[in-house]
Amino acid sequence: MEHVLRQCLIALRIAERAGLHEPDRATVYYTALLINVGCHTDAHEQAKWFGDDIAMRATKYDHGLHSARGAIATFRRLGSGSPLIQRFRIGVEFAVGGFRDMDRMIEHHSTIACKFAEQLRMDEAVQAAVGAAYEQWDGNGWPGALHGEDVPDAARIAQLAEFVEVAHRVGGVEAATAIARKERGRQFDPRLCDLLVEEGDLILSDLAEIRTWSAVIDAEPALTVTLVGDEIDAALAAVADFIDLKSPYFLGHTSALAALAGDAAVELGRSAGEVRTVRRSALVSGFGRLGVSNAIWDKAGALSVAEQERVRLHPYLTERMLAGSALAPLGAIAVQHHERLDGSGYPRGLSGAALSPVVRVLAAADAYCAKREPRAHRSELPADDAAAHLRREVKAGRLDGDAVEAVLRAAGHAARRKRAFPAGLTAREVEVLRLVARGLSNHEIAARLGISKKTAAHHVEHIYTKIDVSNRARASLFAVQHGLME
Repeated sequence: MEHVLRQCLIALRIAERAGLHEPDRATVYYTALLINVGCHTDAHEQAKWFGDDIAMRATKYDHGLHSARGAIATFRRLGSGSPLIQRFRIGVEFAVGGFRDMDRMIEHHSTIACKFAEQLRMDEAVQAAVGAAYEQWDGNGWPGALHGEDVPDAARIAQLAEFVEVAHRVGGVEAATAIARKERGRQFDPRLCDLLVEEGDLILSDLAEIRTWSAVIDAEPALTVTLVGDEIDAALAAVADFIDLKSPYFLGHTSALAALAGDAAVELGRSAGEVRTVRRSALVSGFGRLGVSNAIWDKAGALSVAEQERVRLHPYLTERMLAGSALAPLGAIAVQHHERLDGSGYPRGLSGAALSPVVRVLAAADAYCAKREPRAHRSELPADDAAAHLRREVKAGRLDGDAVEAVLRAAGHAARRKRAFPAGLTAREVEVLRLVARGLSNHEIAARLGISKKTAAHHVEHIYTKIDVSNRARASLFAVQHGLME
């Protein structure tokens, strides 16, 4: 958590001591924040080779990027979590073309990160630096088109800051300066490494004590990008679509969810502010999926208890990711989109009145979208089957009925009409009337419907008053004449 925020602060401190002017420091700022955003986009393939893609990526900082020890460690992770025979088959496949595929993945990370920077309206200097994120000083980086001074300053600084942050967090200033000495002139710019070795105590001071998010916002050199109104929605949508790339089973999920939840809120007559809130909350609701391995998201079989618990963490991770930012109110809503009215949801098991109308709409819309999309363990459901599932959830007391009907109307389903009964009878009173006409006593009616005898008696009394009768025979005749026994 907050690795990128700390690496951004380190990069800015290096840039300042290296004498970069404010516009160039602004480029360093955004490059450091975006340098690795493409790493999750081929998590599906990484999980295929290595099992837990997150655990595999964590080894990036344990060895040099081109070291023999790193290659051995990578090979040892092949097929993690799979049976021995399958691990052998994966190992053979990887030996044939796996290392070439890994090189292509790394090149792909910088290319797609560059595209994302373009979507966020970053200037050309940021795009160029992010595109060179994996180039190295000695020319042995990815794709290997640049070396030395040809690598943009921001890319060189951000890459050094990335590795130094991890080393410092694990082993302090000594470990951070050690990696700078080791990779001087190879992976990293010698001048920057010398600067870090000489001024490491100052550059790396107070990182453990400061409020990282606030510090990063305050450190922004030029506030070159400010978003308001619809620009916020566009940026959130870009991030959401980018996060959905983590798994082929979630492609387009978040944008569809935001549109459906917003339209359902309109159907319910919610205010413009609430509609905007539910759409934005939907757009951030999937952020925490990045914290769960694709070995789980893309698993074709049933999940183990431990895997289910990791899935149940993803809304919590969303909330924590946003907690220190201006988006915290959206995170507080998004964390509840898997909660259920009966308390059976997650991550906190909230129920009833604890779930706001906005949350109820978001939960219903997410349930519908999920059923209409394929998952690793099942095919997508037809629209009518998805609608039937949501209505069963309402009947079971897990989803809000009004929210579900609004979602289904917004999704194009015909509105479910409430049957108008004669004499102002309710559906429950018609149910009781049918039992009265069948000759059941109040005690028997109570047992059949799971209510108290006193409640059954009140229902009968209200029915007799509404239809203006005083005995079972006349009540039975009323029921037959009005087609209530069908």
